[in-house]
Amino acid sequence: MCGIAGLYSFNAYPDRQALHRTATAMTNALRHRGPDEGDLWQDPETPIVLGHRRLSIIDLSSAGRQPMRSASERYIIVFNGEIYNFRQLRSELERLGAFFRGYSDTEIILAAIEEWGLDYTLKSIRGMFAFALWDRQEKRLHFARDRMGKKPLYIGWAGAALVFGSELKALSAHPDFRKTIDRPALTAYMRFGYVPSPLCIFEKIRSLPSGHTMTLDLERLEMNEPLEPYMKPYWSHLDALRTARAAGCGEKLHIPERFESLLQDCVAERLVSDVPLGAFLSGGIDSSLTVALMQKASKSPVKTYSIGFHEKGYNEAAHAKKVAAYLGTDHHEQYVEPAHALDLIPKLAEIYDEPFADISAIPTYLVSAFARQSVTVALSGDGGDEMLGGYTRHVQGPKVWKNMKRVPKFLRSALSSGLSKISVQTWDKISRYHPQFGSHIHKVGDALSEEDPTAFYLRLVSRWDRPENLVTQGAETTIPLTNPNLQPEGLSFGEMMMYWDVLSYLPGDVLTKVDRASMAASLEVRAPLLDQRIYEYVWSLPESYKIHQGQGKWLLRHVLRQHLPERLFDRPKQGFNIPIDEWLRGPLRDWAENLLDEKKMTEQGLINPEPVRKLWTDHCAGHGNHSGKLWTVLMFQDWHARWIVKT
Repeated sequence: MCGIAGLYSFNAYPDRQALHRTATAMTNALRHRGPDEGDLWQDPETPIVLGHRRLSIIDLSSAGRQPMRSASERYIIVFNGEIYNFRQLRSELERLGAFFRGYSDTEIILAAIEEWGLDYTLKSIRGMFAFALWDRQEKRLHFARDRMGKKPLYIGWAGAALVFGSELKALSAHPDFRKTIDRPALTAYMRFGYVPSPLCIFEKIRSLPSGHTMTLDLERLEMNEPLEPYMKPYWSHLDALRTARAAGCGEKLHIPERFESLLQDCVAERLVSDVPLGAFLSGGIDSSLTVALMQKASKSPVKTYSIGFHEKGYNEAAHAKKVAAYLGTDHHEQYVEPAHALDLIPKLAEIYDEPFADISAIPTYLVSAFARQSVTVALSGDGGDEMLGGYTRHVQGPKVWKNMKRVPKFLRSALSSGLSKISVQTWDKISRYHPQFGSHIHKVGDALSEEDPTAFYLRLVSRWDRPENLVTQGAETTIPLTNPNLQPEGLSFGEMMMYWDVLSYLPGDVLTKVDRASMAASLEVRAPLLDQRIYEYVWSLPESYKIHQGQGKWLLRHVLRQHLPERLFDRPKQGFNIPIDEWLRGPLRDWAENLLDEKKMTEQGLINPEPVRKLWTDHCAGHGNHSGKLWTVLMFQDWHARWIVKT
């Protein structure tokens, strides 16, 4: 895994030494993504510089260094990620006469582009990646991002320069970078708790969406020209879904066996590494199955890692320990004291240099840092929930929607109000065996008044359901999730929610969280369940293989039973959470009070302080759990203090 950065100057008489210094600063801002080494390449004829920071995983020799030139020296690439089918591609290219200096996947990408062109190469490679490719002959700069959005890439303007990088840290290191808040992006953040692509929290900067390329002819591009029109999909969730459903799954009798065989191949490809490798293990279905298949393919015990909390209802370490013992892994666990997690909170704005409100960012970083003490690569179970019906909304949402349509709106509104008046803590006591039950009830209660399924889903996944009223001059804009041209036909409501989750929540929240947390610890994380072949196969299946008899992830459960007793994993989904609601009333209260200061927020002119202060007062008094909404505002305020006020 690595970090990439670069710039192109539109100045009539660019200072080459100044360009080099700026590119060095931009690249060094990503040192955590690539602590092993870094380098630059500067075009002798064109004012462009490409930078790279390296975390050596495959081919640790100097032959794997970047920026890297193609054999003909026409192309220069800076690449972040891993290509899992690089060995097959290498064999094909060698049959066509290609010669390789080393064994890195980056060199294979360059050879493939020279032989087949960029479009065919992108269709051929499987992996997680984001890269910039400079075509010296055509004077074109190409950008590309993987199908699922595992690796990030930001592109935009800083004065008279086009700039890009793996994180906003790199772009903001340019001396002419302007930190003007993009109001539609801030509005979207307040709704979702993350900034969805292609939006970016800063004006004139865009995040390249998953499965997209951007090709810029630098001899024709106008300075400060909008970049979104140049974003083109080379692969789309919608097209893949339609193709899979049209093809079908064949004989249903052998679906579990075919799925397991496919997932075993995906796991095996991700075990290729020239550095120590392990896995995250929570004891849940997804990570347990991933580890079981790793152990099946390994000749020695797989190193597994989990963290635990002493607070009841937030600890999965005990479950993970039992799973590890049964599978025979080399298990490592670490119990986190509240003080350790609390110490991390002020650092979140540094790690996530764009506002990000998923509280599980804290345990994700902690387990990444823990694993990094002994391995450089870790496999995870990410993707199973979104694709195979793992969330409560996938299972219960369709039932609630079907029943609520029969009830007059005035009665639904009254019921919504009644459900919300009962505190989260009271709901949790009513159903003590279902973690976060109260939060789920409040979410459903908030959504009861909606008129159509799309609005119902949006309410379920929203932090603030009217963010345009919360943000000063706020406005919502079309994103892939709400784009009418990206909506499939013929799906049940439950499947639609899975599709929407993969389209937006997965890349915007889950994969952003994992990338920034793991990279802050200089750890590479690989997710076998997010292989495109798994995605395509899952969409060929009937819904009953995802949700069956009121239970999600049926297929994963069925396969896991072949490796693990059901008693070890058949329990309510807990999630990777911490007791933030209690901490905000206790040890974090002064920190939060300072960030939510009404005078400070008024002077910023970005967020209306009145509704925030009301929720904060109610929360501190114990009148409900408003931690989700409050944490969203707090993370923005803390980010603002670090990246706007401080600099």
